[in-house]
Amino acid sequence: MKIHEYQAKEIFSKFAIPVPRGSVAQNAEEARKIAEEIGGSRWVVKAQIHAGGRGKGGGVRIAETPEAVGKIAQEMLGMTLVTPQTGPQGRQVRAVLVEEALAVKQEFYVGAAVDRARQCPVLIASAEGGMGIEELAASRPEAIVREWIDMGIGLPAFQARNLVFGVGMDAGLVRAGTGVFNQLYKVFESLDCMLVEINPLIVTEDNQLLALDAKIDFDDNALYRHKDLLELDDPNEQEPLEREASHHRLNYIRLEGDVGIMVNGAGLAMATMDLIKQAGARPANFLDVGGGATTEMVTKGFEIILGDENVRGILINIFGGILRCDVLANGVVEAAKKVAIKVPVVVRLDGTNVEEGRQILARSDLDFIVADTMADAAAKVRAIVA
Repeated sequence: MKIHEYQAKEIFSKFAIPVPRGSVAQNAEEARKIAEEIGGSRWVVKAQIHAGGRGKGGGVRIAETPEAVGKIAQEMLGMTLVTPQTGPQGRQVRAVLVEEALAVKQEFYVGAAVDRARQCPVLIASAEGGMGIEELAASRPEAIVREWIDMGIGLPAFQARNLVFGVGMDAGLVRAGTGVFNQLYKVFESLDCMLVEINPLIVTEDNQLLALDAKIDFDDNALYRHKDLLELDDPNEQEPLEREASHHRLNYIRLEGDVGIMVNGAGLAMATMDLIKQAGARPANFLDVGGGATTEMVTKGFEIILGDENVRGILINIFGGILRCDVLANGVVEAAKKVAIKVPVVVRLDGTNVEEGRQILARSDLDFIVADTMADAAAKVRAIVA
C-alpha cells in the first residue's frame, strides 16, 4: 500500500525525523492560509499523487506570496499530472502540500528496502540526492552505499556511522545523520514497510538535516497488524479495475496490451506474459486467481478482464495443483454462462485431473479454444488478436 508524501511526513514527524513546516490543502484558500501561517517569503506547492517525478510534470512549483500559493494550488487541483511514473494517462491531483521553501546546501538519498536476494533489510544512501536511485544504480553503482541489517540485532551504531561517513556527510552532522538512519530503520521495521525513502535528505544553509521528500510503501500482507494505517489508503490513487479486484481477493494489475490473462500463480502469470510477448502479442493484464479460486472469483475475474475495453482475446492458463483442473473447468463454464463474453477465449489446462477438465470444457457447448501447451496457447491467442 502506498501513501501520499504529506502522510509519510506525518509519520516521519512521529518518529522524530525532521521535515519542513507545512500542511496539506484541498482548495486554493486553504493553501493560501497555510502559507500565511508558515510565514517567510517563499513557499513550495507540491501536487500529491502516488508517483515520483512530479517536478518534471509541473507538479512542484515555487511561490513568493501567499496569493501566488493559492493561485498555483488552484491551477494544480483537478489537473491530470503526467510524470515518468504515471504513464501517459497521468493521475488527477486532489490535494497539494504547501511547505516552506528552504535554501539547500547539500542533498543526499536515503532509503530502506527489502533485499530479496539476501533476505534481509538494506539501508541505502548516496551523496547524489534528488536523482532517481534506479538510474544511479545502473550508471554509477559505486556512488551508492549499502548496509545490510540483521533483524535479530537491528541497526548497530557502527552501521549508521558507516552510512553517514560513506556519503561524505560533514563531521558536524554525524549525530544528526546517524539519528536519521536510526529512525528511518525504526519506521521501516516497526510499520512492516517494503520501502521507506527520503529523496532528498537535505542540509540547509544553517546546517539542519531535513527530509525534503518522503515515500513509504507498506507490506499489504502485514496490514492486519496495523489497522490504523488502512485509514491512509487513498482509493482514488488506485486504478478502478485493480481496486475492484482487490475487493474480491484477486491479484490484478492492468497493462496496455489486448490479451486478457487469467492464471493461478504469480510465477505462471509472468511466464504466460513472456510467452504472449514472444508470440508477438501484448498482455492486457496480470490476473492471478490463486490456488483456492471459486466459481465466484473466476466469474469476477472475467468481469474485470472484460472491463478493459482494449481486451480482444482471453487466455486462461491453469496448472492444476492445489486447484484441480476439473474444479477450475467447472468454474470457467459457470462463469462463462453468467458473464457475456464477447471475445474469444483460449484455455490451456495441465496438472491434476487435466483430462476431466478438458472433457468438462468439451461438453459445455461453449465456444472455448482449447490449447495443449503454453506455446500453443500463446500462438492461438496471438492469431486471435493479430
